[in-house]
Amino acid sequence: MKNLIESNPILNRLPNHLKQFMKPQNYEDYSAIDQAVWRYVMRKNVDFLSKVAHKSYLQGLKQTGISIDDIPNMYGMNRILKDIGWAAVAVDGFIPPNAFMEFQAYNVLVIASDIRQLENIEYTPAPDIIHEGAGHAPIIANPEYSEYLRRFGEIGSKAISSAKDYELYETVRHLSIIKEASNTKQEDIDIAEKNIEELQQNMGEPSEMALIRNLHWWTVEYGLIGTVENPKIYGAGLLSSIGESAWCMTNDVEKLPYSIEATYKNFDITKPQPQLFVTPNFAHLSLILEEFANTMALRKGGLSGINKLITSKALGTIELSTGIQISGIFTNVIENEGQAIYVQTTGNTALAYREKELVGHGIKTHSEGFGSPIGTLKGINIAIEDMSPRDLAAYNIFEGQTTTLEFEGGLKVSGEIITGKRNLQGKIILISFKNCIVTHNDNILFKPEWGNYDMVIGKDIISAFSGPADLNSFNLITHVPSEKTVKLKKSKERLRLEELYKQIRDYRSAKNKTISRTKVLEELINNHPEDWLLVVELYELAFLSSENSLCKTILNHLESIKQNKPEVGKLIDDGLRIIQLEKDYSTL
Repeated sequence: MKNLIESNPILNRLPNHLKQFMKPQNYEDYSAIDQAVWRYVMRKNVDFLSKVAHKSYLQGLKQTGISIDDIPNMYGMNRILKDIGWAAVAVDGFIPPNAFMEFQAYNVLVIASDIRQLENIEYTPAPDIIHEGAGHAPIIANPEYSEYLRRFGEIGSKAISSAKDYELYETVRHLSIIKEASNTKQEDIDIAEKNIEELQQNMGEPSEMALIRNLHWWTVEYGLIGTVENPKIYGAGLLSSIGESAWCMTNDVEKLPYSIEATYKNFDITKPQPQLFVTPNFAHLSLILEEFANTMALRKGGLSGINKLITSKALGTIELSTGIQISGIFTNVIENEGQAIYVQTTGNTALAYREKELVGHGIKTHSEGFGSPIGTLKGINIAIEDMSPRDLAAYNIFEGQTTTLEFEGGLKVSGEIITGKRNLQGKIILISFKNCIVTHNDNILFKPEWGNYDMVIGKDIISAFSGPADLNSFNLITHVPSEKTVKLKKSKERLRLEELYKQIRDYRSAKNKTISRTKVLEELINNHPEDWLLVVELYELAFLSSENSLCKTILNHLESIKQNKPEVGKLIDDGLRIIQLEKDYSTL
């Protein structure tokens, strides 16, 4: 069972290239310390967020079956999430942005199943199960927000990236991994943070992915809702950060009305955010998303769209006005008067119509690239795609005929027409030639000895987007992470501390009431003097049992810890305050 991933109808819909990122949760790998970290964060969150989070948060916790006392089991979460049309999968830390977005488009939450170290209990740049499970999952129970998240994934997965975007992703992933590794030197963290800062300052013109990632950050991760004067939290990054969720409510953080301007506001994952954006309601999020989508090559196409794909140096697709789609790595475009008149790919290329590969036009046929004119014939008012059979015959565009087609901008295609393909509306979308030569002015673009020539038909590029039109056209199961999250071998001291946590966890759950809490405290004082969380849990048990003498001993030790390690003082005080509050509530 340990290495299996339990599926369900929603996960069964996922394409194989997304399944390569999934991994088993391996629930038994969570230590008792991990469970204590979860419990502390959730208790503090529920206490504080009940006052400042959007009402959907607490309702969603109940609806998604997320427990305050136990790290959620992915199997259990999926059984509950399916009732609201979602599912969850475990992954190893950050995954590429396009893949992350595409999971969302399929109504699947991506959950980094690792959990932050006790030392990073307030905030970690690494995605973890607290961030994903306790941050994202509850809010998706709200139907309007759920649809926004799905739609965001659908649009975001088509956003065109740049080569520098992927470099930044790898650098951020590296930082998140080393920050959660207990043996990392501070100088290595400083170097990684400096690398991120330098990259962010030298990204050049922001890509579509960079811009839409900003929108994702200021809404899904760090969004506020309501009024600027009295906002509530809904962003998962804030909901899962017990430090920043409180700080963001102060006047030290500027609150701005959420608008399309947030697209151009960059963020720094290594630092608390100096400003946040407030949306009046969830419907407004979708309004801004559509406003941004209207600026994307996905909807604008044209010369700018093909140039974005060339800059990305990655697999992408253009769609022409006839609906035919070319998928490949675009390397060149010839333009005339601001219009693309010829496009060229290099390497494996596939042709499709309505996201379905055309028979005989996959990567085996077009393994060495593909080039074709785009636009209208010179001096002819009617485009080829709009010609009637009589028009086509008049211009010698007919099977078995040898013809020369001269396009606007100096492009010529000369050869014998073999056949053509039409779309469902009867428009010609592709013409195949033999003995064909393609030229642009004095440059030869295709020679007869290269074989048959396939020319796509379309007067305009109406769309350009990341990824292939037909997911089955290419081998997309190729992702190999540059590094994996670090799993250090635990010392004997650490293993013993985990055992002490487990003893107290078993005591609290009544699995084993024979444990001597006094002896556990003595061992902590002698052998683990800096550990504070288990001491707080011991105080909780003693306080609820009205063991005043033990309470006093524990409080004295906690004061000693605070003096020696002042950075955990507030964490200790908050833990004690929650214990007192919970007892007060129970006596009401």
